[in-house]
Order: sequence, then structure tokens, then C-alpha cells
Amino acid sequence: MILERFGLDGRVAVVTGAGLGIGRGIAIGLAEAGADVVLAARTESDLDEVAGRIRALGRQAVVVPTDVVVETECRQLIARAVEEFGRLDILVNNAGGAMPRAALDTSEGFMARTFAFNVTAPLTLTKLAARQMVDTVGRGSVVNISSRSASMTQPMFVAYGAAKAALDRMTRNLAPELAPRVRVNALDVGGVATRSLEIVLTDDSLREQFLAGTPMARPGEPEDIACAVLYLASDASSWVTGKVFEIDGGTEAPAIVVPTDPLEPSPGSAR
Repeated sequence: MILERFGLDGRVAVVTGAGLGIGRGIAIGLAEAGADVVLAARTESDLDEVAGRIRALGRQAVVVPTDVVVETECRQLIARAVEEFGRLDILVNNAGGAMPRAALDTSEGFMARTFAFNVTAPLTLTKLAARQMVDTVGRGSVVNISSRSASMTQPMFVAYGAAKAALDRMTRNLAPELAPRVRVNALDVGGVATRSLEIVLTDDSLREQFLAGTPMARPGEPEDIACAVLYLASDASSWVTGKVFEIDGGTEAPAIVVPTDPLEPSPGSAR
């Protein structure tokens, strides 16, 4: 049966940023498909709630509070997964993000932190996980959660957009090096109904603008992303690697544009 290829019975997944929003939806979705899940995020109480949901499904869940920008904590996360289950099959690099910031206000430090969170941390975890996948199971799948900001022109997102574009490029470049044993793919995600989109969805004017700019006329739900992750994590996509899938409600331009001030001469300048 073709549906059997989507099953994850007996497999072990690590999901970062698993406490809220998209990460929470992915973790629960993988458990519903049969996986045991190692949950990582900085806030332990959020992870405990997700773990309870997973255990209620009859699957195992392990909570590992983790700051993914700290290499030693990444090592501890992957090691804990193998210690608990004796194997590792799936890594979902979901943790990431950055607030909008005008280009001229984007410092070197802000840019460096954005890249550390969205690019370097996924690379570190992928290297650690790939080694354990091959050594314990012989194969595995890595799914990077990226953003449509990687390929859309968006004012106020110079750091975030550049970092997610780098994550997409990294996904493609890693894939042939880790193939055929470990597959690496990414999802460029559009506007999803999570806490980060709340300011848009709770303002009538902004919500109307967002929906008008989204061909599917609704925001995404965490389950929409979880379904795509399930495909890429399972044997259903066993011939797929190095690809970036757009899960965005059909958008080809930003549904919401953050307003910016025009660049004007400084007071007292020659112009």
C-alpha cells in the first residue's frame, strides 16, 4: 500500500523549536505518523505540554531544553536522542527567526546572530545528526524549515531573508555530500497562523490585506507544514534530496509589506 510509505513506526525524530507554533505541529504530526520524538527548545514548560500530547498518542517523547546556537547543547541534544532510543532517523531544523529591522539599522552583530540562529545552528545539528543516522540506522532524513523570505524581495528583512536564502543554498549543497544515505531538503514556508503572525491576523485591515495577497485566501496552519515534513521525512520521498519546496498558499509576492521610511539626506548634509 502506498500509504505505508508515509508511516514512521519505530523511527526517532529530533525537532528543534518544538515548543510552539510550526515546531509543535511538526512534532505532533510526526508522532501521529508513528515516530518517537525528541523535543528541543529553550522553554521547558512549552516542551512539556507537547510531550504530553505525544504520549497521549501512545508514542514516546523526550524533552531536552536546548539553545541551538550553543554547540555543546546541540551535541547534548543529539547524544540524548541516541542514548534514549539507540537510533536517529529524522532531524527537523525548525528553530530560527529574526525580527524585521531596517537595513540601515542592521548592525554586524544583528546580522551575525541571525546567521548563527538560522544557518550555523542547522549546519551544526545536521553534521551531528547525519553521523548518528548513518552509524545507528544506515540512513536518515534532514528537513530544514526555511521561509519564502529567502526568495521574495521584502523591505525590513535584509538579515532574515539573507539568512534563509543561505539556509536554502546550504540545503542544496549538503545534499550531494550526504547522499545517498542521508537526504537533506527544505521547506520555504509562507505566513502561518502562529504567534508571530498574530499582529496581522488580529487587525482587520492587516488581515484583509494578508488574505487578499494569498491566493488560497487563508493563512497556513502548522499542520500544513507538518504534512510536508512527513512527506520529506518518510520513505514517500526516498528519491528526493537537495530540494526546496514552497509551502505558502500560492503567494508569489509578500502578502504583507512592512512600511519603511525613505532614505533621505541627513540633517545638515550638503543635500
